[in-house]
Amino acid sequence: MSIQEGTILVGAKPVMNYVLATVIQFHQGAQRVIIKARGRAISKAVDAAEIVRSRFLQGQVDITNVKIGSETVGEPGKERTVSTIEIVLEKKA
Repeated sequence: MSIQEGTILVGAKPVMNYVLATVIQFHQGAQRVIIKARGRAISKAVDAAEIVRSRFLQGQVDITNVKIGSETVGEPGKERTVSTIEIVLEKKA
């Protein structure tokens, strides 16, 4: 997963941290914000996207795309596959 401007990487922090980060991106003029997560953080990413869409920026943003996939992580011999998700939120025109 590549990191770019307007991208929120979801990890171990509480969901509201990612909601706030997303709302701030939109208030700073971003037209599109991508929420990315992998593994156990996927449910937090989905929660954050839904909270932004339905509570904080109700009627202002849409989920325009969701990409799912998997990555192989770990050292050779101890490799494992981890699920990934990218949720694209865009401001309505």
